[in-house]
Amino acid sequence: MKKLLSLLLPLLLLLSGCGSQPPQVPQLTRVGFSQLGAESDWRVANTASMMESLSEENGYELLYENAKQRQANQLAAVRNFIVQGVDIIVIAPLEETGWDAVLQEAKNADIPVLIVDREVAVEDTELYLTQIGSDFLTEGLQAVHWLEETLKQREEPVNILHIQGTYGATAQLLRTKAIEDAVDAHENWRFAGQLSGDFTESKGYEVVRDFLAEHRDIDVIYSENDNMTFGAMRALDEAGIRYGLDGDVIIVSFDAVHRALEQCMAGKINLCVECNPLHGPRVDELIQQYLAGQAIPKQIFVEEQVFTPDMLTAELIAARAY
Repeated sequence: MKKLLSLLLPLLLLLSGCGSQPPQVPQLTRVGFSQLGAESDWRVANTASMMESLSEENGYELLYENAKQRQANQLAAVRNFIVQGVDIIVIAPLEETGWDAVLQEAKNADIPVLIVDREVAVEDTELYLTQIGSDFLTEGLQAVHWLEETLKQREEPVNILHIQGTYGATAQLLRTKAIEDAVDAHENWRFAGQLSGDFTESKGYEVVRDFLAEHRDIDVIYSENDNMTFGAMRALDEAGIRYGLDGDVIIVSFDAVHRALEQCMAGKINLCVECNPLHGPRVDELIQQYLAGQAIPKQIFVEEQVFTPDMLTAELIAARAY
């Protein structure tokens, strides 16, 4: 009898275990995110927003790649995401062009693609699901309108130093279009120079420093992002040129990150045009809509505003997330 029980006991234990199921682990949505780099305060805030929203706590497994300002790295990252069989790919593109082939590869693999921040210029817009970001042309037009109002009584020439971002990026193309069209429309407006600052503080400083070594007759700096503005301000300081509300040079800057708003409140920057980097929650919402089979708009613009020194307080700046 004892021998029989010893033989039956393992079988009974095995049978009793068949009725119990292991706890179900929620299936995570695998997202591959190709970020173009970390060139600015804006970009750092954008990455943080994306990583916070596409977290494991929110139901995601995030595969993140920093392209370090090289489109070749982005293309390689996207192809790697395709090989790994992610559920969705999110791209913050360095430049608009050069995406047709890799987006076709993603489509062939039935992986939807979301474009964040900047846009892509492809022949077939069905290669991506949607694009969400800023209306960069409207941003530029807001800056131009403010300049027109500020300078409307001025008849003498207006010399504008234009500091451009990364050539080929949507923000550069459309913010540039706004100021170039305005210069063409005003007889007394002209470019003192158009410099490439690549959206970085160090490059903004270098190109403005070198420019000021030979040319000092400028009335306006139109800088396509805050970090280039910070570099330009350092170059102006070294050259002994006063700027802002009490200076000789009007400064218009884009992004409206904390540092820029603080400088604006202090009267050092005349106009900050907002560019909202907090796309993470919006991307999360769009992914959930897609997974639920809901219709997705092809393009989504975020709401933004402009700031002048009289509008700003320390409390307002402290309450902002970027």
